Amino acid sequence: MAILSHDLPKASTTVIGWSRAARALVSVAILVYLAAVVVPPLAGPPPASDLAGLLIQPLRPLVGGLYLGHGYRFFAPDPGPGHSIRWTLTRRDGSTLSGTIPDAAADRPRLLYHRRFMIPEKIAALVPPPDAPEEARRESKRDWQPLVKGVAGQLLERHQGERVELEMVEHYLPAPDEVIRARAGDTAGMDDVVIPLGTYARVTGEGP
Repeated sequence: MAILSHDLPKASTTVIGWSRAARALVSVAILVYLAAVVVPPLAGPPPASDLAGLLIQPLRPLVGGLYLGHGYRFFAPDPGPGHSIRWTLTRRDGSTLSGTIPDAAADRPRLLYHRRFMIPEKIAALVPPPDAPEEARRESKRDWQPLVKGVAGQLLERHQGERVELEMVEHYLPAPDEVIRARAGDTAGMDDVVIPLGTYARVTGEGP
């Protein structure tokens, strides 16, 4: 005999609801977390809006604690100019070597290229432009020079060098109409910006 559905015993159900205060607290926590994910790329290296710079200030402990300060903007539609470090190394016998960081031809596998790509970008965020006031350039040197000394030390050790000269190169990012002009041979005003980072010796590791 078929059992009709209304003959089945009804299961008792208990509905557990959140209080209004709990829902509000969780909603605020989610919004704060989303802000910590979205704001850091917007407040990254220039160009960045002043509003994003203000919004990230109260979020910095959370961003740092959860390691959310990633450089997404490197791959965004408006990434800004790229940077590289150009070096010239002199050995004890007087011979010289030169290269760049990163080096697309030598840095293999590709992951190594991407890791080294981040080195000049990190340093470039700390180095002011050549036309910055002398005081600003002097103060910023305390931040970027320890990083540059680390790069110089690695180059000297790897290539058995006596001294090495480093330069920061900011590669000009042409607009679409400038790309068209460049194809026709007109590259006026499209020069890269070169900023000296100093010469470092094996013995002292000190700049000039």
